[in-house]
Amino acid sequence: MPRITLPDGSIREFDRPVTAHEVAADIGAGLAKAALGATINGELCDLSTTIQADATVALITPMDRKTGESGTEALALLRHSCAHVMAEAVQCIIPGIQLVYGPAVENGFYYDLSMPDDRPLRQEDFSAIEKEMARIIAEDRPFTRVECSVSEGMGKLKAEGSKYKIDNAERAIAAGSETLSWYVTGEPNQHWEDLCRGPHVPSTGRIGAFKIMSIASSYWHGDANSDRLTRLYGTAFADKKQLKQYLERLEEAGKRDHRILGKQLKLFHIDEEVGQGLILWMPNGAIVRRELETFISTELIKQGYSMVYTPHIGKLDLYRRSGHFPYYQDSQYPPLINPDYLRKLADDGCTCAELSNHLRTGEIDGYLLKPMNCPHHIKIYDSQPHSYRDLPVRLAEFGTVYRWEQSGEIGGLTRVRCFTVDDAHLFCTEDQLAQEVQGCLSLVKIIFRTLGLENYRVRVGLRDPKSDKYVGESSNWDRAEAVCLEAAGSLGVPFVEEIGEAAFYGPKIDFIVKDVLGREWQLGTIQVDYNLPERFDLSYIGPDNQPHRPVMIHRAPFGSMERFVGVLIEHFAGAFPTWLAPEQVRVLTISEKSLAYGQKVRDALFAASIRVTLDNSDDRIQAKIKVATDMKIPFLLVVGPRDAEQNAVSVRSRGYRQDLGAVSLESFVEAIGREIASRGSETVLTALFEKQPA
Repeated sequence: MPRITLPDGSIREFDRPVTAHEVAADIGAGLAKAALGATINGELCDLSTTIQADATVALITPMDRKTGESGTEALALLRHSCAHVMAEAVQCIIPGIQLVYGPAVENGFYYDLSMPDDRPLRQEDFSAIEKEMARIIAEDRPFTRVECSVSEGMGKLKAEGSKYKIDNAERAIAAGSETLSWYVTGEPNQHWEDLCRGPHVPSTGRIGAFKIMSIASSYWHGDANSDRLTRLYGTAFADKKQLKQYLERLEEAGKRDHRILGKQLKLFHIDEEVGQGLILWMPNGAIVRRELETFISTELIKQGYSMVYTPHIGKLDLYRRSGHFPYYQDSQYPPLINPDYLRKLADDGCTCAELSNHLRTGEIDGYLLKPMNCPHHIKIYDSQPHSYRDLPVRLAEFGTVYRWEQSGEIGGLTRVRCFTVDDAHLFCTEDQLAQEVQGCLSLVKIIFRTLGLENYRVRVGLRDPKSDKYVGESSNWDRAEAVCLEAAGSLGVPFVEEIGEAAFYGPKIDFIVKDVLGREWQLGTIQVDYNLPERFDLSYIGPDNQPHRPVMIHRAPFGSMERFVGVLIEHFAGAFPTWLAPEQVRVLTISEKSLAYGQKVRDALFAASIRVTLDNSDDRIQAKIKVATDMKIPFLLVVGPRDAEQNAVSVRSRGYRQDLGAVSLESFVEAIGREIASRGSETVLTALFEKQPA
């Protein structure tokens, strides 16, 4: 007699096991008709799932009542189901295809396919596939789950002869599955089926709107030495309106793509001869980065930080002690070992596996491109004795670190192999911990407010008690997590707790920023750490004249400078605020007669530390304006004979009101200087032209 607890706290009792659909029907016929699936004790399930015992149940509908949009669970069901429909459609269009794997992902779904040797999948096939998908959806065929015993299911798969599906089944069995399940669409005499764990929507007709997006190459299990596959991407929504909005956002995102704008605005360059994921900052990009570094450095000085510099490499023993090696070994560059010693090992017949074991156990030493800055800062703290009167010690560095990212995961500035972190580590007493975390939070808020990134939420990453990846005493973790949760609660913005998202040495507060397109980016982070001070035996002398262990805070408001700049490029569509723009003003001469005055205007701005250039080319003024506009320069000063006579400039703004009118050169220089110095908090230039005609 299961008792079902609903999200509003109400309870429904049944005198027999019931399906999730029957629970929905008991609540109301409208809900039963609308429901796509359910979460049962937090697990996403089909409506046909039988509930045998007491459970907490939430019914999933296509649209969330509060937001008016599809929720995460609804989209997962729709997209996974649409992946099946797409796979069936592709098999109808191109016989001989073998299915590999087809999950829902963040913005849609994909299916990996093994194509016949003589028939590749092409973009020209999309229209025919979509037409076939529309037919399957219009038939409104039910999704039916069919379970088999392991022996029966493996026999079925071996008879079908798909090595990919056999492999999928073997992996499920190895993970503890006691049965194998298929999902069938249609009636027994006319159906299509696929090995799948589910869940799915009740029928194909519940898939509201879909589109095939793109095609790419992939490899079986992501192994470049294994079978080459074709990956077909698509997306699905509850209705056409949401699909249209998504496609419009995607189009706008394409216009804001930082990789395209980075080239157009001459911000950064990636060269294959230098290496994938290694950024060459061009002069314009270097200005943006330097301005951000100057901005945060000014705030750090106000908060009592000390700037430091540390090497780009360190001994393996340093990272063994911190736990970064071999814990992060898969994402680190190979250790640097003395070549003569390596040759000796090779001569002695040492295998690669033995070498790896020797490195792991510490029998061989070497150096490592640093994956983290914290061990170096720890050593700076530990280089001299400290009294409780010295604490907190706040060490900051724009420290460059290195990660061996897989080639397929590298992209522009947002995923690179070498990046610089606005890193800092604070060493404090336990009594100071809460206040120091609040100081870190205030720094993050200043940065987000200044850059207009005020739409954000907070994620508190906690340890997973079932995992063995975390180091340190449970009592220390309890204290650290309590501080993080209390700090997150003080921010006045939504925050969620996520089990398993903590760093291996401590819990963390992550800031998830939403840009103008509604996309979310994980940027700043603050981490509380009782464990690394323990591993490095750090201490300070307390008021009792006895040694005590400091607590350590890791914090990086920007996170990766590369990633942060990439996000800013897309957020601003390359049109940086004036204080951050690589070129703040361009002077445009109407003709050769105005050259001398154009130089005077440029020199006056340059003397006021404004980033300015002069376009004195023979091009017509409209051509000059177009070139400068394409470079997204905040202000253009058009100068001609009349401006020279009046010692004035005719101002064009990048904003909504482009032709602002004429103003004296002296007033413009003073106004833009104040606006830049205030980093946009003073809109002096706008005030200058309030009385000017639009």
